[in-house]
Amino acid sequence: MKILVLNGSPRPNGSTKQMVTAFEEGATGAGHKVDVIDVCKKRISGCLACEYCHMKGHGTCVQKDDMQEIYVLLKEADMIVLASPIYYHGLSGQLKCVIDRFYSAAYPQKPPHLKKVAMILSSGDANMYDGALFSFKGDFLDYLGLEDMGVFTAHGMENGAEKQKDELKKFGASLK
Repeated sequence: MKILVLNGSPRPNGSTKQMVTAFEEGATGAGHKVDVIDVCKKRISGCLACEYCHMKGHGTCVQKDDMQEIYVLLKEADMIVLASPIYYHGLSGQLKCVIDRFYSAAYPQKPPHLKKVAMILSSGDANMYDGALFSFKGDFLDYLGLEDMGVFTAHGMENGAEKQKDELKKFGASLK
């Protein structure tokens, strides 16, 4: 299976990245191809709502930035994993820009191979996930109709804990 992981954390060694790395180890160990994109290191602008992609671009965005790399991977992905620290009860702004730019590639229909989605979230408090979960359910489960493979969270002292990383490594290894 081809898995695209979009890491929305700007911290190269932070809790979210540790969780992503554990998932990646499990999934690659089970023979899956995993591409991890650290979206905070990319130059990706927000959607312009110009409708070029649907009027003249035939699904191609008018903006020529680092999102082009993600579009190629998205087209071939069987599964997408969204990973983010929680900022103000939602996903990081960098990851939100990427999701908004799916408009050209996932509307009016999802990419051809994409079937599954999972989410990895890190926060300081257990009660901070509502905004991210709203996006997960509305955008990925309901709108795109993807199979829910789970939401994995760590908060407070759980961040960086071996138990959380082991759970994600096992999850990656269990994928079929």
